[in-house]
Amino acid sequence: MSAEFNRINRLPPYILGQVAGIMAEARRRGEDIIDLGMGNPDLPTPKPIVDKLKEAAEVAKNHRYSMSRGIPGLRKAICDWYQRKYEVDLDPEAEAIVTIGAKEGISHLVLATVESKETVLVPNPTYPIHAYSVVIAGGDVRSIPYTGEESDFFEEMVKAMKLTWPKPKMLIVNFPHNPTTAVVDIDFFKKLVDFAIENQIYVVHDLAYGDLCFDGYHAPSFLEVPRAKEIGVEFYSMSKSFSMPGWRVGFCVGNKDLIHALARIKSYLDYGVFQPIQIAATVALNQYEDLVKETCETYRSRRDALCDGLNKIGWKVKKPKATMFVWAKIPEPYLSMGSLEFSKFLLKVAQVAVSPGAGFGEFGEGYVRFALIENEHRIKQAVRGIKKALFKG
Repeated sequence: MSAEFNRINRLPPYILGQVAGIMAEARRRGEDIIDLGMGNPDLPTPKPIVDKLKEAAEVAKNHRYSMSRGIPGLRKAICDWYQRKYEVDLDPEAEAIVTIGAKEGISHLVLATVESKETVLVPNPTYPIHAYSVVIAGGDVRSIPYTGEESDFFEEMVKAMKLTWPKPKMLIVNFPHNPTTAVVDIDFFKKLVDFAIENQIYVVHDLAYGDLCFDGYHAPSFLEVPRAKEIGVEFYSMSKSFSMPGWRVGFCVGNKDLIHALARIKSYLDYGVFQPIQIAATVALNQYEDLVKETCETYRSRRDALCDGLNKIGWKVKKPKATMFVWAKIPEPYLSMGSLEFSKFLLKVAQVAVSPGAGFGEFGEGYVRFALIENEHRIKQAVRGIKKALFKG
């Protein structure tokens, strides 16, 4: 019997998983590896949210199947949150849907709307599911080389649009950006909406890091732009802002047709998030928005510890204005190693795990991504290990 699975064969080996596997082996040998690789938040979920989960879990009726599109109370809380935060009006019945994290939502939205051989524009480097959701759906990815500069993005996007036939159906973007940490202002989204309307292309915006902003920067919502709902949707995840990664709760808001398509396919695939989690998420959005500020301050402090430390030892990096990451160009003497081998080298010699830039796309080569998922003491320990490995100091 043949074991040929064409859809799976289109997916390359997960580069980010290689470093994680080596790290796991090292830890089994008893080595103290400082994990700055996978973006897996280490901060505990705030106690009031956990307490609400416990309370809701004690109610027997909450153990039944839930709703794949999310309970009404949570969808209303999502829309109220958008109104308070961005002054965006949304209909909880037609313009909002709860997802099992942003990753599930994006992948199923693409599966529902992109047909075989249809093309989707995706920045490169990017968070892997942005590109591979298209591959899984049978579509074609057209990469937009992205350095983190707005002018470069639009120039490359226009070029990709002109060189692609038939014209792309969708554009997937993510600001603040993972992995480059690049940020944009509302004028960027105004230009993007104008471009999308002119070219009749859907926009999917991933706002997963919209709350993790520093130094006075505030990330705008794509939906703040008039007419944005005509051509696009925005995803948000509670994993980072509310420190709820394992809870798997996010949402998608915006264009009614895209929301309907996502709701339709989810109705066949799942029964939604466990209802006590949805109830706790509702309370988090309605009552505990201020807790996000504490989380943000923790990441800012860790950012400073890592960037100040690396710059002090001679590895020049920029402080990001947002996200829980630091995107760093590999020091010149080690650039020829490539990002995967350099990441393995850091893990072996410095005992620090980072993510190779190539894991986010070919144009991420030459960089590594640090995730701020260890406390400041451990981050400073990592800097000392890196100094000994790279600068022989």
